[in-house]
Amino acid sequence: MRIGSVVLGNPVIAAPMAGITDKAFRILAREFGCGLVCTEMVSDQALLHGNPKTCSLLDVAGEAGPVSVQIFGSNAACMAEAAGIAESRGAGIIDINMGCPTPKIVKNGEGAALMREPEKAARIVRAVVERVKVPVTVKMRKGWDDNSPNAVELARLAAEAGAAAVTVHGRTRSQLYAGKADWEIIAAVKRAVDVPVIGNGDVWTPQDALAMLEQTGCDGVMIGRAALGNPWIFRRTVHFLKTGELLPGPTPAEKAAMALRHLDLLVEFKGEKVAVWEMRKHAAWYMKGLRGAARLREQVNRAGSPGEIREILSGLAVLETTMI
Repeated sequence: MRIGSVVLGNPVIAAPMAGITDKAFRILAREFGCGLVCTEMVSDQALLHGNPKTCSLLDVAGEAGPVSVQIFGSNAACMAEAAGIAESRGAGIIDINMGCPTPKIVKNGEGAALMREPEKAARIVRAVVERVKVPVTVKMRKGWDDNSPNAVELARLAAEAGAAAVTVHGRTRSQLYAGKADWEIIAAVKRAVDVPVIGNGDVWTPQDALAMLEQTGCDGVMIGRAALGNPWIFRRTVHFLKTGELLPGPTPAEKAAMALRHLDLLVEFKGEKVAVWEMRKHAAWYMKGLRGAARLREQVNRAGSPGEIREILSGLAVLETTMI
């Protein structure tokens, strides 16, 4: 799969997720064969003002392959300048967020709110494309609500403005993450534009990824929540798409080892205090589906050091899975 000048090894892409897709997550996703990874969404205003925490989100040094940096905002000039900063920090692709549904984002006219102003959205795309040399992509939703499913219109405008690819999440902003994703809107966008289209929404298994590709004709599949505590989804999906063979899921021992590696990466990149705090949510995801997980989650939430968490996570190896 090709996005502008960037050639991906496969069409399996990790979705940008706030508070999740940091450097540690991206490294693990890449190790498991993910074709493209993306940063957490980055505020153009915070970037322009040099906010240290925001600027740290652009740390892609040493990561394998291209990393897409997702930015959000509502002013074309500011977005262009922020894109330039991201490019200078090593972004291989600039992704423009037009799909985030959270109230604090849309109330400022950003994220999914831009779907209500397609001409303005197109001006932002054009400004960013003119500012950077790397490919520019756009991530959008089906529309604002069921009464305004305008992904086809926005995708056309984005492509005309120079976007090298578009990602379509098959839910409206009003749905948030509830209900079923509409894959037909992804198919409609694919029929409407000449640039690559990436489908997003309800890809939970390798079989789902194949079904999306076959049913919509899209060029790539984006996996989000299915990857929480489960980087194996990338390897299993890539392998399934190539061979038709479904690899087994991870054993409790493999989950334990990966959770420990995730913890080590968090400590390396963020320090012990932040790592302990952030590992609480990741540990819960790694433990999902395992007997005795509730007790271990409680212990992790009370842990005060990486050493304590390591000791607790080691118990994962002896848990029996409740899944068949």
